[in-house]
Amino acid sequence: MNHETELPDEEEHVLPCTEAMLAGTLALMTGHAQSACATQRDLMGRKIRSNLFFLGQHPGLSPSFRTVLQRMHQHWDVLLKGSDESVERTALNTDDLLPERRLWHTTASLVQ
Repeated sequence: MNHETELPDEEEHVLPCTEAMLAGTLALMTGHAQSACATQRDLMGRKIRSNLFFLGQHPGLSPSFRTVLQRMHQHWDVLLKGSDESVERTALNTDDLLPERRLWHTTASLVQ
């Protein structure tokens, strides 16, 4: 008897909401670790931090798992605080931005 489950040929997977968000966060963490583009890494890091925050508040997860996620959020928050400051200092430098972001306006506090 073969107990292996066959994966469907399609790439569509149906996951509960929290599992889908956790899977997406893990995928973002992989992308963050592999990306050579500072802008992409920063954006992925911000999304990871956001996802960890919301997962850490989710009532469908056990209190112990939420505590782990909240600690991970704190770690990513500290990790990104330094990049938040460096982004503010270099916001007017568009050399490292993706082509579609080069025309975006900087925040008003940086325009003088």
